[in-house]
Amino acid sequence: MLRRSRTDSATGEEAQDRRMISTGPFAVVRHPMHAGTLLYLGAMPVALGSWWGLVVFAVILPLSLVRLFYEEKLVRAKVSDYADYAQKVEYRLLPHVW
Repeated sequence: MLRRSRTDSATGEEAQDRRMISTGPFAVVRHPMHAGTLLYLGAMPVALGSWWGLVVFAVILPLSLVRLFYEEKLVRAKVSDYADYAQKVEYRLLPHVW
């Protein structure tokens, strides 16, 4: 997770002092928000007994994974210490799985 940098309100330019947060859920997986969202989207149809909702989830899952790969590529380009963070936290969504 990126710690938000300050912006100059007059020019709207962002400061270049971004750093990766590696505590809390970010110490376990690189994308905890995506993991929680996918867990919610997959469990909700089961909890409601709407098996057709799993069809929607089957469409959303690969699209979310594609978005995750693009997001990682962008963050690697913008944040200098992301490569170190990615080595330290090896799992993207599921601990000990992926």
